[in-house]
Amino acid sequence: MKFTINRDHFSNGLQQVLNVVGTRATMPILSNVLIEAAEGYISLTTTNLDMGIRCRIKAEVGEAGGLTLPVRKLATIIRELPNLDVGVRSIDHQAEISSGGSQFLINGIGPEEFPSLPTFSDDRQFILSQETLAKMLRSVSYGQSTDESRYILNGVFFNFAEDKLTLVATDGRRLALISKELEIENSNPGNLILPAKSVTELLRLLGQADEIKIWFSDRQVAFQIGTEEGKEGLKDHIYLISKIVEGNYPNYHQVIPKETRHRVKIGREDLLHCIHRAALVTNEKNNSVTMKIHNDKLEINASSPELGESHESLGGIPYEGPEVKIAFNPQFLMDPLRSLTKDEVFFEFKDELSPGVFRTLESFLCVVMPIRIH
Repeated sequence: MKFTINRDHFSNGLQQVLNVVGTRATMPILSNVLIEAAEGYISLTTTNLDMGIRCRIKAEVGEAGGLTLPVRKLATIIRELPNLDVGVRSIDHQAEISSGGSQFLINGIGPEEFPSLPTFSDDRQFILSQETLAKMLRSVSYGQSTDESRYILNGVFFNFAEDKLTLVATDGRRLALISKELEIENSNPGNLILPAKSVTELLRLLGQADEIKIWFSDRQVAFQIGTEEGKEGLKDHIYLISKIVEGNYPNYHQVIPKETRHRVKIGREDLLHCIHRAALVTNEKNNSVTMKIHNDKLEINASSPELGESHESLGGIPYEGPEVKIAFNPQFLMDPLRSLTKDEVFFEFKDELSPGVFRTLESFLCVVMPIRIH
């Protein structure tokens, strides 16, 4: 293997695949990046067996081949090299790296020991824009559970059915859902649960360019993420593969209230700022804000014995129903409001013991369970 590459492009490519590698790999090979040189590019691949990632970078390849090298140390060395031009060639299980007056000889492991990434058939292949998927994931991902005993909820549920993609996340106390029309052939609908770590990695990789292709099987899912041509040396696409959470996702339709009685339209940012300010006097023991809706006005109150009280008021909210007071965890209200981009949201409610629901006109909703007012 022999190639010449731009230092910054090489460094950027290594950063793209670095996150997947754990700090305490169970096998030495899992701490390494697989470098494979072919005509016009090199590919970089890392895996932790639960998740794998591959990207391709433009390079002048003199001799095809492959080698695995310790990815963290390699990333540090490449970043610190003095010149933009970097030469790399493999000698047995070592890599000679040269740039300007710097020269390194790094010990590696043969490519044959590196776990291969799985392949997928086109039976379950879906295509949508990166911008759309990023927006959908941000709209719901805060709702994932962090309770490892409820592992089924430790991720985002993807449901491909009825000519739409629906993403759902819930931790049992709130539920976020968003749908988008998507062409789906009757023969290949299905669903999967993408683990929280893979959700984070996918959101990091998604950009504004091009489309994303999704394949999945009963145990794994692959995302082929198109890249802007020539940007930071990346070529064609980045390929992310993840295991999926095995098991059946709960019936989320049962959580969505069939009847809410009242609906008000509120400025999203105004409401977010009011809740944020009101919550400044809350603490772990007294972690709730009370929303009182009456006479075309929304009042938000919070208090704690240690810090005191807060009061916020929003006027000009069309509402003619009876006075209703509902208490919520303020974080559960702020998360969906922060994730959305619309200027206005609809807040639906029934009474002080029933869930509140945020909705937009874009097939988004977030159900939030109330806290009992003593």
